[in-house]
Amino acid sequence: MSLQWEIKEFESLTVNELYDMLRLRSEIFVVEQTCVYLDLDGKDKKGLHLMGKFKGKIVAYSRLFQPGISFDNASIGRVVVDANYRDRKWGHELMQKAIAGIHKHFGESKITIGAQLYLKKFYESHGFVQTSEMYLEDDIPHIEMKRE
Repeated sequence: MSLQWEIKEFESLTVNELYDMLRLRSEIFVVEQTCVYLDLDGKDKKGLHLMGKFKGKIVAYSRLFQPGISFDNASIGRVVVDANYRDRKWGHELMQKAIAGIHKHFGESKITIGAQLYLKKFYESHGFVQTSEMYLEDDIPHIEMKRE
C-alpha cells in the first residue's frame, strides 16, 4: 500500500491533522531522540505542511519554506517518518515529494537544510551536499546541506 500525500498551508490543516503532526514530531524529536526542546518555533504558520498518510494516519511529514524563513534559500525541515514504518523506505518518498513541493509551490530549485549529521548519506542520496562544519543544535550534531 502506498501513502496518500497532501501539502497544506497552516490555516488549511484540520484540528486532527495539526494534532497528529505535532504528536508525530514530539514522538520522534523529543521522546525517541531524548531531546528537550521547543518544537513549536513560530515557523509552522509560515510554511507548507507535507503529510504522508497511511490508512488515514500521518506517518511521514515535513515542513516546506520559502526563501528567507529558515535560510536564504528555500528549505525543508522537521523531516520525520513514524518509527513503526521506517522499514518501508518512505523517507525517500517524503524527500522526493518535499523537493517537488518546493519547486511547484515556490518555483525554487536551491534548497538548504539543517540536517542531523547521522543522516548525511540519506540526504546526499537526494542531491544535497554538506556546506558547513558540524554544529550542535539542541545537543544533537547537525550540518548545513544544500541542493542546487
